[in-house]
Amino acid sequence: MFDLAGKIAVVTGGSRGIGRATCVALAEAGAYVLVNYRANAEAAEETLRLIQEAGGQGELLGFDVADPEAVDQAIKQAYDKHGKIDILVNNAGISINQLLLRVSPKDLEMTWATNVNGAIFCAKACIKTMMRKRFGRIINLSSVVAESGNPGQVVYSASKAALLGVTRTLAREYASRGITVNAIAPGFIETDMTSELTEAARAGLVEQTPLGRIGRPEEVAAAVVFLASDEASYITGQVVRVNGGMHV
Repeated sequence: MFDLAGKIAVVTGGSRGIGRATCVALAEAGAYVLVNYRANAEAAEETLRLIQEAGGQGELLGFDVADPEAVDQAIKQAYDKHGKIDILVNNAGISINQLLLRVSPKDLEMTWATNVNGAIFCAKACIKTMMRKRFGRIINLSSVVAESGNPGQVVYSASKAALLGVTRTLAREYASRGITVNAIAPGFIETDMTSELTEAARAGLVEQTPLGRIGRPEEVAAAVVFLASDEASYITGQVVRVNGGMHV
């Protein structure tokens, strides 16, 4: 079950958090993982080490998802080397938290460039290769706040909600080519973002979560592996909510 042997996977933002856990989980399931990173090569190397420690295989693929030319060049390089790309996980994202009246045009521009434009650029580049094989799995990492909203995250919430529209539209556009496109909407997960929260804020989040705890990156990664697998071949255009019941 969930055997990804022989599959080539690209995971954007694979140097830490959910991205790192996803890289390791895909590799454990048998995929060869291309670990994308933008600037933190040292952290990406650590992800690669964890992949190898788990008995998997992979390599680093450095590029900025917000740069369409860099995306095209990197994906072409990967395709030329491996002959295919089977799985794309659009995980790279940033969060600039501000109340609406404090949001600057730069905040909006930076968030949209990575969270939305970056996912579209990567999907476009990978779909070109997937269509040739008539097979592909694209998984976009959205967020619980895309559906529930959250004070102080108007720009982030908007960008993650946009990914749901991207997911549903691409699912309809490319189903006939054997490509499925789904989204995962994590709740509050133990990552660098949540590590900066005060104890009071963390307690408040736990109180809002019926399962009574903050989630682990590995729990999100498990959902990615499922959606990438043959067992999920009849699932497309859907949102899998890994949120402990915070939003139902």
